Amino acid sequence: MKTILLATANPGKRAELQELCADRFTVKTLKDVGLQDVDVVEDAPDFAGNARKKARTIAGLALERGIAGIDVVVADDSGLVVDALDGNPGVRSARFSKDAGYAPAGCSVDDANNRLLLVMLAAVPAERRSARFVSFVIARRMHDDVELAARPEGKEVVADGAVEGSIARDLQGAGGFGYDPLFILDDGPIELRGRRLAELSSTQKHSVSHRGRAMRALLAQLG
Repeated sequence: MKTILLATANPGKRAELQELCADRFTVKTLKDVGLQDVDVVEDAPDFAGNARKKARTIAGLALERGIAGIDVVVADDSGLVVDALDGNPGVRSARFSKDAGYAPAGCSVDDANNRLLLVMLAAVPAERRSARFVSFVIARRMHDDVELAARPEGKEVVADGAVEGSIARDLQGAGGFGYDPLFILDDGPIELRGRRLAELSSTQKHSVSHRGRAMRALLAQLG
């Protein structure tokens, strides 16, 4: 079975991709190969740029350090785009509250991000709370990749995905992570619409989520 190195230490993302891969690939994270301390600065202005930078950086380090048994490096950049906030938090979704200096006592980063979003949208009516999750993923094939530095665009496979919805006024659901408890689905099968992503089973979420759609498109290209 081939091995994917996912350019993250996030166990939630690993679990999602492993479920999508089924028995086609084994998924490892940076922690599994001793790269958990690598911090790729995500300073690109868009999701595609950040994903590409992470994929190229991690692939280069894997080659440089002689990490064996990796067939493909996969990186993603995903985030929440809120129309009433001019597309924010966007590429800064994971760092939304930190950027604003908003850190309520006893809150996790996810909790702080969600609370800040509710505060910023407090006066926005339901008809203007439209939003979408966006994901861009890139895979870097590792076999015989001796020209990585000279030709960084070579052997890359790309895909993207999105899911439409809106932002609720409270948090519901115990599943998922990030903004899932606030995101009301307005996409996919009728029976799932109107529910929070955090209220869906993992299988239901993967079937409609931005990352699920992007990863399925990517895996189809990887063969």
